[in-house]
Amino acid sequence: MTVEDIRYRIPAERAAEFEAAYADAAEALAAAPECVGYELVRGIDEPDQYVFRTTWNAPKPQSPEQQREDHLKGYEGDITDRRTYEQTAVRGDGGAVPSLYEWLGGEEALLRLTEAFYREVLKDELLHPLFAGMNPEHPQHVALWLGEVFGGPSTYTDSHGGYRHMIRQHLGRGIQEKQRRRWVSLLMDAADEVGLPDDPEFRAAFTGYIEWGTRLAVINSQPGVKEYNAPMPKWNWGGHPPYRG
Repeated sequence: MTVEDIRYRIPAERAAEFEAAYADAAEALAAAPECVGYELVRGIDEPDQYVFRTTWNAPKPQSPEQQREDHLKGYEGDITDRRTYEQTAVRGDGGAVPSLYEWLGGEEALLRLTEAFYREVLKDELLHPLFAGMNPEHPQHVALWLGEVFGGPSTYTDSHGGYRHMIRQHLGRGIQEKQRRRWVSLLMDAADEVGLPDDPEFRAAFTGYIEWGTRLAVINSQPGVKEYNAPMPKWNWGGHPPYRG
């Protein structure tokens, strides 16, 4: 991804019209498939200083850029600096936003979840065939996987083979959609049973990963899929951190 910063110096008497012009210009960015996001920020110590930051999923395209600049022709002389950057792997949430792992209660909560869940899985006629002969430590391993995905320790990667090992567990199993849905349903029941947080923000993020992960498991279980490796999934709040009032 690339990040473009445009810096302006706008006197106070022109600030309102400048912000309004950017609000209009941003409509082109909101509709542009290459645009990941944008924001206009204003200096606190120097209120006449503005920075408009745009993130692109590829080298900056010309079409939305031209549409945006059509709205901002009157401010070209106010630009003090303009640069484009390439993103690096160094990024993440700060301490003001708890990880999903912290919010749900950490390792102990995930162990309660997976133990309650697999207890029901082994009694379920639709899922039992997939888990017959399950390793007694499987619930603990899944808890470690979920913990790492949700921002906890990297124990699964360090001690249990990481993403490649997880893929290997699904190869050739031929998981059906109805089994996937039952898996999800039982996990959500288990989350209620063991008292995982039920705030909308957490449950939306939690369910988002479970839907993504189980659908990928179905794909990886079909005939012809071969073992592969990929980065460990890292799940966060998805733009909706917990509401603290």
